[in-house]
Amino acid sequence: MRHALRQFHYLTVAAQVGSLRRTAEICQVDQSNVTRALKRLEDNLGISLFYRERSGVRLTPAGQQFLAEISPALEQLEFARRSARSARRADSGLLRIGILTSLAGGFLRKLVQNFTVRHPRVTIDVRDGGRREHLAAVQTRQLDIAIITGTAEIPGCETRELGHERVYVAMPDAHPLAAKAKLVWSDLKGERFIVSKSEPGPEVHDYIVRRSADYSTYPDVEVKAAQQETLMNLVSLGQGITLVASAWTAIKVPGLVLRPLTARADIVPFSIIWSSTNDNPALLRFLHTAQLTRSHTVEAATLCGSDLID
Repeated sequence: MRHALRQFHYLTVAAQVGSLRRTAEICQVDQSNVTRALKRLEDNLGISLFYRERSGVRLTPAGQQFLAEISPALEQLEFARRSARSARRADSGLLRIGILTSLAGGFLRKLVQNFTVRHPRVTIDVRDGGRREHLAAVQTRQLDIAIITGTAEIPGCETRELGHERVYVAMPDAHPLAAKAKLVWSDLKGERFIVSKSEPGPEVHDYIVRRSADYSTYPDVEVKAAQQETLMNLVSLGQGITLVASAWTAIKVPGLVLRPLTARADIVPFSIIWSSTNDNPALLRFLHTAQLTRSHTVEAATLCGSDLID
């Protein structure tokens, strides 16, 4: 078992760095050990995992498929190892959280901040990704928690609504609508939207189409092969407008302004979802902190008129 794990570790590192020499340096072993271990693994499997070239190594199609199939199991094993090591302390552990939005501001930042203050010895592993990806990871226990917009009914999982946040329109500061303090959806008729190809772009795209249909219009939406940060800079450069969660109000992008949509339909719920069979103590502590943070934030929103709405 130990030899197999070592082989899998060398395989993963070599696939990432593309060099057996560099793999040996990272793993702090002789290169000959790496070479022999990988050759033995290939012999046992009956396939070639790597193309070996002068410039380094790269996975064969069979190697790519094999690594993709074993990676979730290796990740789960690493999680079990780290959890076992931290189990000797009741106030420590590891919590894996999947998110769709920025941690720069808003309720999610407050929640994570409150949790780290209350449980400083718990390591938080925050992962960006898409809704489907995160929900599947929660079901297979590769994530402890996913925080998503809307709600979801997933077999074997529990969901708790944390609150609601307002949708904002991001636009260049020279845009005519930037002169308005607030917007309604009809103000956006005829505007050109841009969204990212990666998450949360597809979800934003669906939301734009759905809200435009309420006004019997079909929107002009262009999908960009850019991450969210790059997309926001494209907006500031006049390439189009887009929609974002209120967390983006905490991020300053030169030439970019955000204006809230005031309709009740543009206040969206966000929820936390976890596997009902997940007995990670850190998960239970996080759920408790989420409830406390929600109560305090709703109280502050009531007093101060915040964008978080109960």
